[in-house]
Amino acid sequence: MTRESFQKRHSEVPGQFPVENESYPSRLPHSGEDEESLPSPALVTEALRRILESEHFRTSTRGKQFLRFVVQYRLENHPEPLKERMIGAALFNRPLDYATGDDSVVRAQAREVRRRLEQYYAAHAQESPLRIDLPLGSYTPEFKLDVNQKTESGEMTGLAPLAVPLSEYPAPVAEIEGVWIPGKKRYRMLAFGVLAALICVSIFLFLFYKSSAKLPKSSIAQFWAPAISSSKPLLICLPKPIFYRPSVEKYKRSAQTPGEFDREVDRMNHAPHLQPSDKLTWGDMVQYYDYGVAQGDVQAAVRFSNFFGRQGRDNEVRVGSSFSYADLRNSPAIIIGAFSNPLTIELTSGLHFSYVDDEKGLRIQEQGTSGRSWSPKHGSIGEDYGLVTRLLDSNTGQFVVLVAGIEASGSDAAADLIVNPKGLAKALQEAPKDWPQKNVQIVVSTTVQDYTAGPAKVIAVYVW
Repeated sequence: MTRESFQKRHSEVPGQFPVENESYPSRLPHSGEDEESLPSPALVTEALRRILESEHFRTSTRGKQFLRFVVQYRLENHPEPLKERMIGAALFNRPLDYATGDDSVVRAQAREVRRRLEQYYAAHAQESPLRIDLPLGSYTPEFKLDVNQKTESGEMTGLAPLAVPLSEYPAPVAEIEGVWIPGKKRYRMLAFGVLAALICVSIFLFLFYKSSAKLPKSSIAQFWAPAISSSKPLLICLPKPIFYRPSVEKYKRSAQTPGEFDREVDRMNHAPHLQPSDKLTWGDMVQYYDYGVAQGDVQAAVRFSNFFGRQGRDNEVRVGSSFSYADLRNSPAIIIGAFSNPLTIELTSGLHFSYVDDEKGLRIQEQGTSGRSWSPKHGSIGEDYGLVTRLLDSNTGQFVVLVAGIEASGSDAAADLIVNPKGLAKALQEAPKDWPQKNVQIVVSTTVQDYTAGPAKVIAVYVW
C-alpha cells in the first residue's frame, strides 16, 4: 500500500499521521490474517489518544508517558525486545545497568497502567473498536479489535491480539516527550560505550574496595541493610484507631446562627457549641472510618518514606486495615504505633522492653523485678518516650522494625533517631560489634511542646 493510498484510506480517522511525517508502516502485519482485516496505525493512535485524554489517565503524567512509550515502541522497528531496564533508563532516569531486582519502579508503574486500563475499559468499552492491553509479565502492548464494531473507515475486524514481530517494522529513531529510543546502529554504539564505562567503573570499584575493605559501614547502612537489600517493596504500616465525632444533627442543634454547621467544611474545622453540662447519648456519636491517624504517626511515616526515597528504595504506605499479617510475611516492614496498633503489642510482647497498660497507666517497661519503666508527662512542656525494635527474623518471617511511642510524639522522635546517621551512630556506639547480625531495642525520650516532639535522647539500648 502506498503512502497516498494510506492517506486516502484513513483521511477521516482522527489522529492520522501526515505523509511527510509518517513513521509507521501503512498496516500492522500479522501472519495468517487478511491484510484488509488488520487495524491501521492511525486507529491505534486514535485509541491511544482517547485513553490518555480520559479521566483515568488525565492526571497521571507517569502513566500517560509509560503507555505512550510502550505503544510507540511496539509500532516501530527495534530489534531489541522492550525490557524493564530499557524503560527504567528512558522514563525514570535510571542508569542502563541498574539492578532491576532491587528497584521495582518499572514494574510498579506497569501495574498502575494495567489498573487504569481496566478502569478505562470498564467505563468506555463501547467507545473504540480497538483495545490496547498490557499483558501480565510483558511490557509489549497487545492491540485487540472488536468484531461487533466498525472503524470510522468501515473496517470490520475480529477479536485477536496482534502479536506482530518487531522486525517487520521500519526503523526510525523516535522522540517521545524527550525520551530517546535507540535504533540499531546507535544502540550498538551506546552498548559499546556503556560496556567500556562499566569496565572502567569495575576497575575503580575493585581498587577502591581493596583499599577500603577494612573500613566499617555506617551504622545507618547496617541497621537498614536487610530492608534495602530485599527485592520486595518495603511496607510502612500506620495504625488507624476507631474515631468518633458528634453526629451532623448534634452539630446543627448546637448552631448559634442559622446554617452555621450546614456544610461539612464547617463541621470539620469547628467544634459544636456544647457546654460541660450538656448530655450526649451514644446515638449522638458517629464513627468516621476515614479519620483517626495520629499526627506523630504520620510524621514518622513521612520521615521513613523520604529516607527510603533518597536510597532509591520503593516503599508502600499502608493504613489501618490495608495491611495484614499475611502482607508482613511477604515483605520487610516498618510498623508504627503501639497501643493503637495490636501488631506492635503482639510482636514486642515478652521482649526485653515492651509496652504495658495496667492500673499504673501506659508505659514502656523493662523486664525483671528491678526493671526500669517510663511513662509520659503532660503539661505546657511535657515528655514522651519511644521504643525502636529491630527484629531480623520476627514472627512474620521477615525483617521488621517497630517504631512506637507511648503517645504519638514518641513515635515521631523514635523515627527521627533511626533515619539520622549521626544520631543512630551515637546510640549504637557502645553496642557489641556484631549488633548488625542481632536484634536491637532502643528506648528514647523527647520533650513535647505544642504537641511537637523535640530531638530524641537515647536512654537505653539492648542487643540480643
